[in-house]
Amino acid sequence: MSEQLKISSSPHIRSKATTSNIMMWVAIALLPATAFGIYNFRDTHAWLVVIVTTAAAVLTEYIYEKLMHKPITIKDFSAVVTGLLLALNLPPTAPLWMGVLGSVFAILVVKQLFGGLGQNFMNPALAARCFLLISFTGRMTSFTYDGISGATPLAAIRANVEAGNSALAGVNSMDMLLGKIGGMIGETSVIAIMIGAIILILMGIIDLRIPGTYIVAFALFIGIFGGFVDGIGFFNIPYMTAQLCGGGLMLGAWFMATDYVTSPITKKGQIVYGIILGVLTGIFRLFGGSAEGVSYAIIFSNLLVPLIERVTLPKPFGKGGEK
Repeated sequence: MSEQLKISSSPHIRSKATTSNIMMWVAIALLPATAFGIYNFRDTHAWLVVIVTTAAAVLTEYIYEKLMHKPITIKDFSAVVTGLLLALNLPPTAPLWMGVLGSVFAILVVKQLFGGLGQNFMNPALAARCFLLISFTGRMTSFTYDGISGATPLAAIRANVEAGNSALAGVNSMDMLLGKIGGMIGETSVIAIMIGAIILILMGIIDLRIPGTYIVAFALFIGIFGGFVDGIGFFNIPYMTAQLCGGGLMLGAWFMATDYVTSPITKKGQIVYGIILGVLTGIFRLFGGSAEGVSYAIIFSNLLVPLIERVTLPKPFGKGGEK
C-alpha cells in the first residue's frame, strides 16, 4: 500500500517493461538468425566473429563507465544487442580485430560519447558497420559460400543489369528466402529473421508500423522505378521478390529501423519514417554506386527523426483548433 501512495510527477502509467527486459528479448529474437548464419556458412570463424564482437561491445561499455566513474549499465543488455547486431552485419570471414574495432566505435564513439543509452543520435551497430564499410571496403564486401568466393545475389543482379543481361540470371529467389546464399552472417535467411520478428511482435516489443511501412514503401518504389532500369520492367514480381529477400532489408526493417532511441515516437512520424526508409533504400539500390543501401538509409533517416517528430507531434487537447 505504501508504494502506491508514493506520488511522483505525471505521467502515472505503470509498466512492467524495463530496458533490460526489452533488450533481452531483442537478443533472444536475434538468435534464430544468428544460429542459422553460423550453420549456413559452416565455419567456426563465423561463431568466433559473433562471440568476440559481442564481448568487445560489452567490455568497451564496462571499461568506459568504470573509467568515467559512471553507473555500470552492462546488465541492461543494450551493449549485447549492439555487439550482436554488428556481428550479424559482418561477413563470416571478417577478421576478429575488425569486429572489435567496430564494437569500440559503436559503443564508445556513437553511444557513450553522446551520453549513453537514449542519447545516441543514430543506431550504433549500423554506424559501426558503415564505418567499417568505408574503412575496409574490400574485406567487408568479400563473401565466401560453400568454399567459393562470389558476389551476393544483389551484387549479381547489379552486374547483370550493367552487362545488359537478364537481371535475375543466376539468381534464385527461393534460395534467398531460405538462406542458401552468401552474405553477411545474419542477413541470409528471411525465414530465420521473421521468426525473430514474430517473437518481438508477440512480446509487444515492436509493432508493424515502421517495418511494415518500410517494406511496403520499398516494394512500391522498386516496382515503379525498377521499370526505368533496362530489362526489368514495371512491377516485375520476381525482381521485387529478389530485392525484398536480398541484402539486409529484412534484418534492418525488423531489428534496426525499430530501435526505440533512433526512431520516432509519434504514430504519424513512424509512418513517415518508414516511407523515407523505403524510398532511400530504393534510391540507393537502384541508382547508387552499391547494390545495397539499407545501412545508409537507416542512419540517414535517424538524423531526420527530430524533424519528423516535430512535424508530426500531436496538438494538445483544445489547442490548435480553428477560431
